[in-house]
Parts: sequence; structure tokens; C-alpha cells
Amino acid sequence: EDCAWNTKAVVSTQSTGGLLVDEKSPVVWRGLMVMQAIRKLLRGVRWGPLDLLVIDMPPGTGDTQLSITQEMPIAGVVLVTTPQSVAVADCIKGAEMFSKVGVPILGTVENMSHYTCPDCGSEHRIFGDDLRSKLRDTAADVPIIGKLPIRPQVAEDCDRGTPSVIRDEEIGRIFDGIADSIVQQLSFDSTPT
Repeated sequence: EDCAWNTKAVVSTQSTGGLLVDEKSPVVWRGLMVMQAIRKLLRGVRWGPLDLLVIDMPPGTGDTQLSITQEMPIAGVVLVTTPQSVAVADCIKGAEMFSKVGVPILGTVENMSHYTCPDCGSEHRIFGDDLRSKLRDTAADVPIIGKLPIRPQVAEDCDRGTPSVIRDEEIGRIFDGIADSIVQQLSFDSTPT
């Protein structure tokens, strides 16, 4: 049975959490179950007209990532990581996997790149600050297209379902820059109609 999408602002969303399982149950799937869930999200949702389909995937190189690359053509991927070494290692593996299956890597977003003290304005790089050199030494040398700071307000906004890009000008500018980089690389006309 087809499902309708949820809308907030101008972004249509759907999730396996609300589509295929009880929202309090964990999603514990491998192989065939992952493929069926992906097909349901891609083909069983009445998305309406789309300019872009963004799929948020778990980190790593497992069934989800491979299934999506087999199920549909992908114009490109954006990797998201914190500058922490363990997270960067997963990001590098993801970059190398996507490179091997011929999916272009559009860039990396550094999440939780720094914390700015609200009292004195100084920046603190809690997870380290050498993401560029960590990525440079991989087979997939990809640009960093955005750096998102740690902001307690962002967590609160997420819990309330409020887009931080609307409430916080700096976060909005960072996301605009990320989107502009993606649009330019995809040769996509983003002119509002």
C-alpha cells in the first residue's frame, strides 16, 4: 500500500520508524529485509514532484548503502562525520566504498566541528581539528563542504521538530553553503519558480 509523505516547511520526509515498524521498536534488519524497506521508501511513498531526494543513511558500508546503490541511480553522496578519529575512519570507509561502486562523492560535512563559548566567544575543538589531513590520505580525497558547530539549541530544535536553519542565522548560512555546493556539483537549477 502506498503511503503519503509528511511535510514541514517545504521538505517532504518519510522514515522507516513511522512507515514500517512501531515507532518504539528498534529496526533490526539485514539483507532482504533492508532491500524491502528501501524499495518501500523509494517506490511505495507518494512523494509528489521532487527536485532532489536526500536519503539519510547510517554510517558504514553495510546492507543499507549497498542496497541503495543497487536499487537506484545515485547522482552523488555527501558524507557526514565528526572530526573524532573513530567517526572519520567510518567516513573514509564509506568514501572508499562509494568510490568502488562508482558513486560520486560530493563532499564531507563536519558535524560538531567546534563549540563557541557563549560568554567569551572562543572556539573549542572538542573532537580535534585535523579532519582535512585525515581525509587527504584516503583514496577518496573529498572536500569539506560545511562545518556545523555544536549548539545546544540545535538539539532542542530537533526534539521539537523545529528547523534550526530558520531560528539560527549562522546555522542557516552553513546549510545554505552546503546546499549551494551540492547544487553546483549536480549542475542543478535551484532558481525559485
